[in-house]
Amino acid sequence: MFKSMLPLAALLALPAALAAQTTAPTQPVQTAKQFAFKPDASVTVNYLLFLPKDCDVKGAKRWPLILFLHGAGERGSDVWKVAVHGPPKEAASRPEFPFIVVSPQCPEGQIWSNDKLLGLLDDILRTYPVDSSRVYLTGLSMGGYGTWELGLSHPEKFAAIAPLCGGGNLITSLLASFDPGSAAATRSLGVWAFHGAKDPVVPLSESQRMVDWLKGHGVAEVKLTVYPEAQHDCWTEAYHGAELYDWFLKHQRK
Repeated sequence: MFKSMLPLAALLALPAALAAQTTAPTQPVQTAKQFAFKPDASVTVNYLLFLPKDCDVKGAKRWPLILFLHGAGERGSDVWKVAVHGPPKEAASRPEFPFIVVSPQCPEGQIWSNDKLLGLLDDILRTYPVDSSRVYLTGLSMGGYGTWELGLSHPEKFAAIAPLCGGGNLITSLLASFDPGSAAATRSLGVWAFHGAKDPVVPLSESQRMVDWLKGHGVAEVKLTVYPEAQHDCWTEAYHGAELYDWFLKHQRK
């Protein structure tokens, strides 16, 4: 049942797909932020924060949140590189984008850390007007692996997840299934995976085995979209348009 994950070396060696964006967009509002852990303030996470144009930080209205995990090519210390793909890119070009979007940056030479991501997420939930029942997680490539890992380790945190061209360690799901609370949260988690059929970097089988495992363990809503002609870049099509975002909004963590 357990197959080894694709060696991360191949994934982490990918060059950046696009040149870094080094200036902040002006409209709508997307800003560079830094979260420092307490009591060790030397541990930080740089991230981009997008707030919808009608979002009042001190207002009563609660907003859905997307936590986006980028791929290996966007790691580093220039946080604006994170905006070249996915929800932060879409939000910057769509004035009516109805989500708060949090897009952390993974440092060069590292992979996603659940502890850092959860610390950041908890801080965002305390600081901004987020509807905690409508928190969504998505990521591409290295971020697809991170989405599977974080989403299945802590399914109670999210209403739905969308991993793109990634894979996961089935032991994460197996261990979660032993805990009644985590197992119930996983079964009610919305899962929509995406992959290119001709992906030469992360084989389609990586997404397929995760989806098959979840279906076999009672997850009510799990599906896989395969783009027949796509290679590693399945994110351009998956993140563009309204379909994925409309699907997110149909899910709420009870």
